[in-house]
Amino acid sequence: MPIPTQGFPRAAAVSPRLQVVDSVDSTNAKLLRDAAVDPDGHPHLAVVVTDDQRAGRGRLGRVWAAPAGTALAISVLLRVAAVEVADRGWIPLVAGSAMRQAIAAQLPGRAVTLKWPNDVLVGEKDGGPARKISGILAEVLPSDPMAVVVGAGVNTTMETVDLPVPTATSFADQGVDVDEDRLLADYLEALRDGIAALAVGGHAAVADEIAEHCSTLGEEVSVSLPAPASEAGEPGGDVDTTLRGVAVRLDASGGLVVQSAGVERVVNAGDVVHVR
Repeated sequence: MPIPTQGFPRAAAVSPRLQVVDSVDSTNAKLLRDAAVDPDGHPHLAVVVTDDQRAGRGRLGRVWAAPAGTALAISVLLRVAAVEVADRGWIPLVAGSAMRQAIAAQLPGRAVTLKWPNDVLVGEKDGGPARKISGILAEVLPSDPMAVVVGAGVNTTMETVDLPVPTATSFADQGVDVDEDRLLADYLEALRDGIAALAVGGHAAVADEIAEHCSTLGEEVSVSLPAPASEAGEPGGDVDTTLRGVAVRLDASGGLVVQSAGVERVVNAGDVVHVR
């Protein structure tokens, strides 16, 4: 069943424009298109949300797919002119932290953490490995570099048998009936406040909160890095370089500092695996 437009009163009180659609190819793609055509009609915190996304996209070109009615796809437009350019690498981390807070509020007793850069993981009550419940993708509006669309997918009512991989989970898999309106409202409030803090105080205003709940820090990690560009400036091909070491901290740009063989290297993009 598609989610009704009136089903998000709390979230609608936070967002100046909340559009609920029955189904869509990609909420990010739709919001990017709509904001480009009608920028004045899409202010800061404008939202597109659905529970039936047909062609969702994740990081590194991955597909985010879920049976209709089992996950929320949420895209939020952020007007970020007040955020210093040097601090904009923290925007996906702020979004991931905001979603972590919103999810944790409805999963008491679980360890809900942020996996760098912006996946939300839920730990098992029995101490088993943490599994992914949400992922985030941030994209700059091509026609306006001061606007960013942040997309998030959250597994809500997806039953265990429908989870795409063993490393995924959902509220239903956790035995919890999620309040989707509260989830969205909590996320938007935390995202609004996090971006405001980033704009006013720079990355120092958000770094401690993010680092506190980032489960990647202190872990041994394996990072698949994008292949370097050629000397002629052509982009690299598929991921072909692996860095293995310990994630020690976040740097001033929001990058992950990995210590390997006594040398620290900053990772700004890559696929991170926590090594068990």
